[in-house]
Amino acid sequence: MKKILILGGTTEARQLAGKLAARASVTLSLAGRTESPVAQGVPVRSGGFGGADGLADHLRKEPIDLLIDATHPYAAQISANAAQAARVTGVPILALRRPGWEPVEGDRWTEVNTSGDAARALGPAPRRVFLALGRQEVAAFEAAPQHHYLVRSVDAIEPKLAVPDASYLLARGPFREAEERALLEKQRIDVVVSKNSGGEATYGKIAAARALGLEVVMIQRPVLPDVPAAESVEALTVLVDHFVRPVDERGV
Repeated sequence: MKKILILGGTTEARQLAGKLAARASVTLSLAGRTESPVAQGVPVRSGGFGGADGLADHLRKEPIDLLIDATHPYAAQISANAAQAARVTGVPILALRRPGWEPVEGDRWTEVNTSGDAARALGPAPRRVFLALGRQEVAAFEAAPQHHYLVRSVDAIEPKLAVPDASYLLARGPFREAEERALLEKQRIDVVVSKNSGGEATYGKIAAARALGLEVVMIQRPVLPDVPAAESVEALTVLVDHFVRPVDERGV
């Protein structure tokens, strides 16, 4: 069987691994940033490779027949390492790139490039801010200590933010619109800070903010390497099927 390494950490990566497990020998690699990851259903390795060179060594050593980048849309460094490792080893690479959200009528988006830009976009007057970001991004908001922050994350934020007024909520999605609206109302939130992650699992807060007329400070996606990609698990599975099937079965 072909050996496939999936760089994961997203719901789609887990779904893809499950679909491909009957077609190939699949290993799912997680960065190890989440303390209690969801069960994956296939062999899992956890932790980094040591940059592009370390990943290239791993691809040769196994050896891996196909590399799939199914990391989070904001894992730009991992995606860059994957593209570089595939290039130097000659291992084919595919990427799963879920589409980003697009603003619709009623949305009040302020689009920015970084977490630091988002902190500045909140303005000088104190506001009640919902930070729906990963642990790596929230530290930037220490530069704007005048606001009250509600910080939601899968794992605990340690150390806590060095701001005088912050509260913390541990939760794992998916988050539905009705639940998000109730949370925003209960916490008297007046601005949401979010990454444009795309997908349905975390869109509830965006829809809830629209319904309540709240501003959303939206951190735009980084530029990712140009590699063959698909936007859904189903579409990528078709590409992988073409790769793993014997030539005589493909009709080519």
